[in-house]
Amino acid sequence: MLTEQVVASFENTPNPRLRALMQSLVRHLHAFVRETEPTEAEWMTAIRFLTETGKMCDDVVRQEFILLSDTLGVSMLVDAINHRYATGATETTVFGPFYMEGMPERTFGENMAHTPGEPVVVRGRVLTIDGAPITDAVLDVWQTAQNGMYSGQDTQQPHGNLRGRYRTDAEGRYAITTILPVSYPIPTDGPVGKMLDATGRHPWRPAHLHFMIEAPGYRTLVTHLFDESDPYLKSDAVFGVKPSLMVEYRQRDAHDQLARQFELSGPYREATYDFTLDRG
Repeated sequence: MLTEQVVASFENTPNPRLRALMQSLVRHLHAFVRETEPTEAEWMTAIRFLTETGKMCDDVVRQEFILLSDTLGVSMLVDAINHRYATGATETTVFGPFYMEGMPERTFGENMAHTPGEPVVVRGRVLTIDGAPITDAVLDVWQTAQNGMYSGQDTQQPHGNLRGRYRTDAEGRYAITTILPVSYPIPTDGPVGKMLDATGRHPWRPAHLHFMIEAPGYRTLVTHLFDESDPYLKSDAVFGVKPSLMVEYRQRDAHDQLARQFELSGPYREATYDFTLDRG
């Protein structure tokens, strides 16, 4: 049988994990082909789709294969498998295709927004599972501008706009000044967009902030904070929403103590959230 011939061809793979992956891939891929019986034209369409997906990737901003994985639910499935054991730590979610390394180091409460939007202060603590503060944890944060695009993706935005690396203080506290995140469509100008259009799916993600939080001795946390009032929470195009990651953006007065502390001259919103890290 052809399938077993191909499986056997990987039998001498030195790395046992690679051998298992390749043999399982062949079995499942062949099973898919037998079940669906694609025409040769459909098979070539699939090859072109994957080719075009690769062409839409670059080393800095755009990663169409991550986007494809996200929209097929594979990213969240991998996330669930790798974080299947309940520990009390903050839940994880998808990394997303628009992270950028080397973004500006920000001071406590510094404003990372250089484009217009409704002012927001996001603050809280980074804690151990036992509730102890974690000092000098790094919170790498990124979000879209009001036009629904990330800096780097949108070349008109200043470098580092709505991105930054914050650190917790001696009591584990962090504070970020930014703008209210907005719902936005994932990029639809590539193969993933064509797939969504052909299958009648919308491309929208609910408003969120991305976080990657690191501290020595702890597992790196990759997660989002979602606006609990967003209309796309139940139909996120990448299936990334978890109820524990929703926050309320409360209206605050222009002249209160927090506004003075972070030099906000008008009304603003505030969201609070405590992150909990698992031991590495």
